[in-house]
Amino acid sequence: MRNKLNPWAPTILSITRAVAGLIFLAHGTKKLLAFPAGGNVPATFSLSWTAGVIELICGSLIAVGFLTRPAAFLASGLMAFAYWIAHAPRDFYPVNNGGDAAILYCFLFLYLVFAGPGPLSIDGMRRRA
Repeated sequence: MRNKLNPWAPTILSITRAVAGLIFLAHGTKKLLAFPAGGNVPATFSLSWTAGVIELICGSLIAVGFLTRPAAFLASGLMAFAYWIAHAPRDFYPVNNGGDAAILYCFLFLYLVFAGPGPLSIDGMRRRA
């Protein structure tokens, strides 16, 4: 018996990719542009500033679905790095060290490396043309 939700899978993949990219982008705008308001802008070329640049660029690319696989690969690596450098030293458990979002982003972006952007994307439109 065929699942009636299967035809929706590519569209939901595209929506999930776009939403994850926009939220990731928001982390970059908060770090680099102080938008939305709150927090401090990190020193240029610091680890936090570099992470903000990657979040801004990769978040934008992932959100629109352009160069999705390489952007998602870089973003996944950034989140793995962020977890082990900033979160894991605080506590062993992700719910205690604040790293659960970093882990989730890491594996979601890793999934996008293999699944691709979905049909509602610039990459998807270029393949159809």
